Amino acid sequence: MDLKRTVVNLAPGPMVRFFAAPYVAGRGIESGVRTADEIWRDRRLHSTVDLLGEEVFAREDVEATVGVYFRIVDALEGRRYATISLKPTQLGIHDSEAYCLENVRRVAAHAAARGIGLTVDMEDHHFTDVTLRLFAALRAEFDTVGIVLQSRLFRTTDDIRALPPACRVRICIGIYNEPREVALQDKPAMKAKLFEHVQLLLDRGHYPEIATHDEPLVRRSVESLDRRGCPPSAYEFQMLLGVPRTAIQDELVREGRLVRLYVPFAVEWKYAIAYLRRRLAANPMMGAYVMKNLFRS
Repeated sequence: MDLKRTVVNLAPGPMVRFFAAPYVAGRGIESGVRTADEIWRDRRLHSTVDLLGEEVFAREDVEATVGVYFRIVDALEGRRYATISLKPTQLGIHDSEAYCLENVRRVAAHAAARGIGLTVDMEDHHFTDVTLRLFAALRAEFDTVGIVLQSRLFRTTDDIRALPPACRVRICIGIYNEPREVALQDKPAMKAKLFEHVQLLLDRGHYPEIATHDEPLVRRSVESLDRRGCPPSAYEFQMLLGVPRTAIQDELVREGRLVRLYVPFAVEWKYAIAYLRRRLAANPMMGAYVMKNLFRS
């Protein structure tokens, strides 16, 4: 484990929560919905709203999570600028694949009936195969369901080639600290591969959701998209709530391109700490951003 991850993992939960707070909408469903409304009203940014919390094992907790997602969907109904994201580890994968599929399908059906898109998030490489199987089963029934692929994994090119036709795919480098046996270890290489994956997704008729905060990569992608003659309806850019990329986001929106922010909220803060630790470890500058804003004159 590298030093920055060690430091973050040793930090007390309240400290992690303080420094990572800009990355989280707040506590409760209403905080996620309110943030989605605000960023659309003020900046015309789309959103994908996500419940923070992973590794749910007991069936009663899985059922509670399904209930939260039903309420999120109901609260977002009519908001064409908002979707939802969810994780298999929240919805029963530790019990069985069949049980997880049943639960995700319930949420997907509820969302589809209300015109809300849903993305199945990708977790660490141990869950890649099962997540792709879940997605394939859901995609056969709901065209509103999307998937996430991670450019750091060696397998991702093959996974793109195996996708069903015309998928919505969030392509990102991935936040999980994967072993060198299965993944690239060099960030520039991951970003270069992400660009390659965007091209492959377009070549194969998919809708890439280009998830990166790297401005040179964003601009390189824009140049490539324009050179290919891709209309703005054929792709989108995605970033995290709280990352200071206002200028490039607003520039993209002015150009008519769709920008979507990942808007996580917590029902209980204790369930959000794992996510916040990963974000701090991946980007230690989060703490500097918070302190700068806190003491800004």
